[in-house]
Order: sequence, then C-alpha cells, then structure tokens
Amino acid sequence: MPVLEVKGVSKSFDGEKIIENISLELKEGEIVSLLGVSGGGKTTLFNMIAGLSMPDEGKIYLESEDITGKPGNVSYMLQKDLLLPYRTIVDNVALPLVIRGMKKEEAREKASGYFAEFGLEGTEKKYPAQLSGGMKQRAALLRTYLFSEKVALLDEPFSALDMLTKGAVHEWYLDVMEKIKLSTLFITHDIDEAILLSDRIYLLTGRPGTLTKEIVIKESKPRKKDFNLSENFLQYKREIISHLEG
Repeated sequence: MPVLEVKGVSKSFDGEKIIENISLELKEGEIVSLLGVSGGGKTTLFNMIAGLSMPDEGKIYLESEDITGKPGNVSYMLQKDLLLPYRTIVDNVALPLVIRGMKKEEAREKASGYFAEFGLEGTEKKYPAQLSGGMKQRAALLRTYLFSEKVALLDEPFSALDMLTKGAVHEWYLDVMEKIKLSTLFITHDIDEAILLSDRIYLLTGRPGTLTKEIVIKESKPRKKDFNLSENFLQYKREIISHLEG
C-alpha cells in the first residue's frame, strides 16, 4: 500500500489552470523525483500535498487517510534552509518537537540522538552562521525528518550548493536515506540529480502541468560511485531530455 497517494488533483489561480488531473503515489522508503520546467506547477502541487492550499479537484491520502487541505501531516523542506540565526543548531533542529509540545530539554535530547547519523556531531552548540552550506542543509533535513518521519517534501534542497559540495551532499543524502527510510517526494530541475537520487521519476510537462511519463531507475541502492558515468545513466538522461523537449 502506498504511504502517500495523490488522486486526480487539479488547481487554478485567477482563472488559469496550473496543474490538471495529477495522480501519483509514493511507497514506503522511496525517493521519487518530480522533474519539469520552471512554472510547470511542481510547487503548487507540493503546497496542496502539504495542506497549505486546497485543490479544485482531487484528493490526497496519507496511509489511506484523507489529508486534503489538512496541514501538519507531512514535512516540507524548501530551497533555503531557513535556520533561525539566533538559535543554536540543536535548538533549530528540535524546533518541531517543541512546537508539538515536547519540553525543550527533552526535545534537545531527542534531536541530539540523530546528530551523529546525520553527520552533524559536534555542531549542537554552534549557530547557523558557523556552518557551511552543506552542513546547514543536513541540519535542515534533520529538522524536516523530526517534523514527520512518514513523508517529506523536498523542494530543490540542494540547488544553492556548488557542484563539488552538491556531489558530496548527494552521497551523504543517499546514505542517510538508506538508514532512516524516509519516504520522500523531491522537486528538482537537475536531471543528473533526479537520476542519481531517485527510485522513480515523474515528468511534469505542459501548461497546465500534467504528469506525462514515469521513469523507473532500475539500479539498486547503494549505487556504484561511477553510476553517473555509466551507459545506463546516460540512457536515462537521453530519455528524459527527449521527452521534456518533445
């Protein structure tokens, strides 16, 4: 049974249809990417899955429960890390637990238990300005995970990183995802990133945006370090580019 289902969702703004009849599913522990051109409606779809806006048509289900228009059921990580500059890293990460009513010291203790697993050991008492971009994204992802351990929506979380940093973060991200099995929907404009990280890729095309193709990445995880240089990788890339440009 899918952990998340989107069924027949459509949305318009000011009389203009942005997305039309979107249906997708996310299984437990999967990383599924949503790939398409800017303005195609990906963030609009994420806002509806997160319960921040209502679809004009369609429903959204989390573990078979209707969560349409109900915020607080899935976690949502935006492009920017949005760490609070005046809070330590442990207090930033523990914030979702505090908001849900956990006492501050208990929240810090629970959050600290994940720091080593997320590669953040030793940063608990530092402030965001003292961390690199890659480390900030690790902290933001841990905070996202603590908000909801079921489903995370990641909206281009690595787009601000330089190529060398992004490569290292991708490797770390896949390692962490293998451990925590967080079911993840991932928005990206980076075709290489989608192929490297995903179990499946949905291609969103047209105006209004519709899902026009699903690509299954057959290589099992963890993937070989030179996967991005393989003929299989290049074939996926050619298929995606051909479809998006078609």
